Amino acid sequence: MEREPPSLARARAAMVRDQLERRGICSPAVLECMGRVPRHLFVDESLIQHAYQDGPLPIGHGQTISQPYMVALMTEALDLKPEDRVLEIGCGCGYQSAVLAGLCSRVYAVERVPQLFDRARGNLMRLGIRNVSLRLGDGTLGWPDEAPFEAVLAAAYSRDVPEGLRNSLAFGGRLVMPVGDSEGQLLVSFSRGADGKVSRRTLVACRFVPLLRDPKPTAR
Repeated sequence: MEREPPSLARARAAMVRDQLERRGICSPAVLECMGRVPRHLFVDESLIQHAYQDGPLPIGHGQTISQPYMVALMTEALDLKPEDRVLEIGCGCGYQSAVLAGLCSRVYAVERVPQLFDRARGNLMRLGIRNVSLRLGDGTLGWPDEAPFEAVLAAAYSRDVPEGLRNSLAFGGRLVMPVGDSEGQLLVSFSRGADGKVSRRTLVACRFVPLLRDPKPTAR
């Protein structure tokens, strides 16, 4: 991979300092990882100079790469350990996958849009990230043959947590996703205790794209 321009390295450092640390992201591991992953390589070439701005950016097909602060907040809420396995729903261009991959043993990422699936795969290969498995299909079904997971992250909203995702969470696991409707959502963290009971904690108001269900999911 070519050496990045110093201006982009400075922009990423400013993003971590001004958008993450100053808003309360305090996990050293999350801050270090987001200071290392080159977000500009996950956006369209025409948007590279905007890659580290404080907001989401379009990646085509009605989808976006999430605001850096939202990526950090969701990742921090998962409280990942190096040995954890993470299920990610809606990987888009692969940026969130790359961040997760730097903090856990393996990421299992599901994307329903074929073009974004291919884009995420290409981006991760370009960066030499090898601990992400990708699946094209309906994320609401989870990834049953690899479940349960210590952490689940969904980057799209639903009125409630789909059964496939609830069943994917291990005892002691954490699930983070936006819950709501087109009028607005809340980012919610769910934790499953050793007794199987699930507790819920609201993190912040947010706005995501909807979690869509495919009538005929595929895999490749």
